[in-house]
Amino acid sequence: MLKTKNKPSKETTKYLLKRLVRNYVKKHFSKLFLAFLCMVIVASATAINAWMMQPVLDDIFLNKNLEMLMILPVAILLIAIFKGMAAYFQSILMNFIGFRIVADVQSEMLNSLLKSDLSFFDSTNSGTLVSRFLADVGSLTRGVHTVLTNIVKDILTVIFLVSVMFYHDWKLAIFAFVVFPISIFPIVRIGKRIRKISTQTQESFGDLSSKLSQLFMGIKTVKSFNMENYEKKNIGNTIEGIFFLTYKANKISSIARPLMETLGGFAVAGIIWVGGSQVIAGETTPGTFFSFITALIMAYQPVKSLAGLNATLQNAMAAAQRVFFIIDNKTNISDIGNDDIGILHSQKIKNIYLKDINFKYPSSKRLILKNISIMFEHAKKTAIVGPSGAGKTSLLNLLPRFYDLQRGEILINDTNIKTFSLKDLRNFFSLVSQDVVLFDNTIKYNIQYGSPNKKLGEIISASKKAGCHGFISKLPNGYETEIGENGVMLSGGQRQRLSIARAFLKNAPFLLLDEATSSLDTESESKIQIALDKLMIGKTVLIIAHRLSTVKNSDQIIVMNNGLVVDKGSHSKLIKTSILYKTLYKNQLR
Repeated sequence: MLKTKNKPSKETTKYLLKRLVRNYVKKHFSKLFLAFLCMVIVASATAINAWMMQPVLDDIFLNKNLEMLMILPVAILLIAIFKGMAAYFQSILMNFIGFRIVADVQSEMLNSLLKSDLSFFDSTNSGTLVSRFLADVGSLTRGVHTVLTNIVKDILTVIFLVSVMFYHDWKLAIFAFVVFPISIFPIVRIGKRIRKISTQTQESFGDLSSKLSQLFMGIKTVKSFNMENYEKKNIGNTIEGIFFLTYKANKISSIARPLMETLGGFAVAGIIWVGGSQVIAGETTPGTFFSFITALIMAYQPVKSLAGLNATLQNAMAAAQRVFFIIDNKTNISDIGNDDIGILHSQKIKNIYLKDINFKYPSSKRLILKNISIMFEHAKKTAIVGPSGAGKTSLLNLLPRFYDLQRGEILINDTNIKTFSLKDLRNFFSLVSQDVVLFDNTIKYNIQYGSPNKKLGEIISASKKAGCHGFISKLPNGYETEIGENGVMLSGGQRQRLSIARAFLKNAPFLLLDEATSSLDTESESKIQIALDKLMIGKTVLIIAHRLSTVKNSDQIIVMNNGLVVDKGSHSKLIKTSILYKTLYKNQLR
């Protein structure tokens, strides 16, 4: 229990800052050091400008010293040039670090997401993930960049200006800065409130991104059901919620500025009264007093900036918390297999065995598949039939380890699939689904996806076997034709044939067909079935079937219901012995 209590929380500002510095900032130490030197020059130049008010007023205006009149303007000009150059190099160095952090964080997030289990994506909508990548990473990096740059520069500036003040009059300097500790407490409280509101705001941005993504993807459905006004109100409420939160955060953060202005006003008023009294009494010179008051006024600007940085920092920490949640996501499917898959490359590929498997999704309380034991014979075609929700697709998803079992084992050639690396295991499966996924790129890119080393001749050969070379060759740019988001420029049948061409090109020994023709019209289905028949030759095929022809031509038929295998055999056997199969045959398959 003590260890748990002493363990640093991953939500604290201290933990998040240490992790950001350790993982993303520390590697840029050399550039940070150069930027620090530039900040020293900028801060010292600011302090020198304040200090030079004393000789300007005393030597030039009061004592009318012509030599100082020649020296001081040149000195001020040189200081301005050095300050400007230092500010420039400090800016480009810190911008490089900031942009580099954005790329590093996004790359690490992408790497984590690509390794994540499918179950993670089942429970996290895509809009939220996009919001993490763009809004949260942007907020995090802007905050880190702003804080890293300004906190060092402003602290240095304050230190140098305070040194000028103490050089002139240490008693007045102590009086001037007695108000700063008073301002710390409300600023800390403001930061905590902003952190909380910022977290809510970023969650709302994720919700908005998700709703907009769904709206644009389903715009045809929205219009066909006349739901424009509903969506306008639904998404409008989210937009209004974001407006309220951002306005509230801005209103709270704005309190820091008048607070510092008021406290600064007390300090300046007191200094003028005390310092003016000293000048009148002849205890100090006007130049010394004006140099002091100039340093004081110039010091309050970075002090106010430091007060505002707390709000910026809390916004960044709220974003960091959400970004690190993605990066720290742990996979449940362990990839500890070896790369020795020579057994599958040999001519001894035999069967796939499912031995007493039980499975449920992470979000489900009940088992989806229960005590299933099946053998899928090499180079044979197995059809899986059953009512909706029987567990057919779940069964197929277990073979390439999209999900892992709760109990039992799956074997290929008597070898547990967990002994193979995920990459090698999945290279031996081709999946053709009713939900075709195509990318906003060329036809060539989509067919070649997953087989990047294949040449154009092989791509054309695969396209001919899939029955899509004909329509591709008629397009203006042929295989280089851009097809839009998810192949929107193509018909449903054309999209499906591209996915079959992709499977031909991959040429995996195990083929998974998940109702690949269920959403097509009769003519398209007929053409695609011919392509699928070619694709199945010499492969171990598992088909979630809904068509009579596919089922009757299968070597084995598995009948599933409520996560159980209730019957298996040939069509002629099952039509005589299985009540459920006969019902499916009459009501669905036929």
